[in-house]
Amino acid sequence: MTLNVRTTRLLVAAALVAALTTIEGTARPNGVAVPSFFAQSITRIFSGRDDARPAPTRNQSSASARLPAAVRLRESDGLGLLAQVWVNGRGPYSFALDTGAGATILSRRVAAEARVRVEAGGRGIEIGGLSKKRIGGAGRAFVERLAVGTRENALPSDGFTIVADGLPAELDGVLDPTEAFYPLGYTIDMRARTLAAFDPRTSPLRTSDAPAGGAIVRWLTEAGSRRPYVMLSAGRRALVDTGSGFGLAVNPEAARALGVAVAEGRERAGTRDLAGGEVSSRRVRPATVHVGPLALRGVPTDFLPDAHAGAPVLLGRDALRPFELTFDPVNRLIRFRPAD
Repeated sequence: MTLNVRTTRLLVAAALVAALTTIEGTARPNGVAVPSFFAQSITRIFSGRDDARPAPTRNQSSASARLPAAVRLRESDGLGLLAQVWVNGRGPYSFALDTGAGATILSRRVAAEARVRVEAGGRGIEIGGLSKKRIGGAGRAFVERLAVGTRENALPSDGFTIVADGLPAELDGVLDPTEAFYPLGYTIDMRARTLAAFDPRTSPLRTSDAPAGGAIVRWLTEAGSRRPYVMLSAGRRALVDTGSGFGLAVNPEAARALGVAVAEGRERAGTRDLAGGEVSSRRVRPATVHVGPLALRGVPTDFLPDAHAGAPVLLGRDALRPFELTFDPVNRLIRFRPAD
């Protein structure tokens, strides 16, 4: 536990992450975003936790000695890409794979069964969504061992982990691969539904190695967070979010900036986010946007009329489906390669 810690005023920035914690005089954002599986929306977590990042684990320091084996994912219409996960040797549990979460999330049942230590006392963590509703009660969790695919296939780090209510009954948790694999990179083949690790210190991405029909672009982040953003045309950032069932998702402000036509479209069923708030969306005419030199033409597009003005553009699964995505956290690059 870090001493001499005080939590500063919460600051919502670009929709997904917000809380700033002052640790021995240094301000560090410590909010994380979590997915809303049925609402297909963004959720903010406002954290009162004491430290902004977990200390490196033994698994982290030996990450280059043994890469986790590649694993197969399965896809559920309502829950997204799912992986089998073991927590402290218990499992398998069904976790949604979410690059936009900013944290690995455990249900309370999983935390209890796996005897996960949960931080006691303090302000706890509040969850809020696009609906602007917020609920408290989530807590920082400390996992000793996290494995995916098989019980023996340990990941190098548990990263930032929380225990929270609000997950669908069919889901045991959320796996954020950026947090769980760090400092390793990872590749998600959206069509083949596979997840594989690589060591960016020995096999780095390079901007000069862009694949045919694809691109290698800068991995943009918010201060204190590793969640992956890319730059779109018109100077708009987009969160690469495998936890979202949207395609290109825009609020009214972003729709105007990107020239997205929203007058006509198909209303999608109203659903709820993790905080219990209502979220509405409309599937509108497919749009074309650019991620660096890569043109995403005719991408499925969703209009979020009630999303707040600071909400980021999302590139959800419907937009990412044609690609194999590789994330290099050391060199801060993301590769979009057309999937076979």
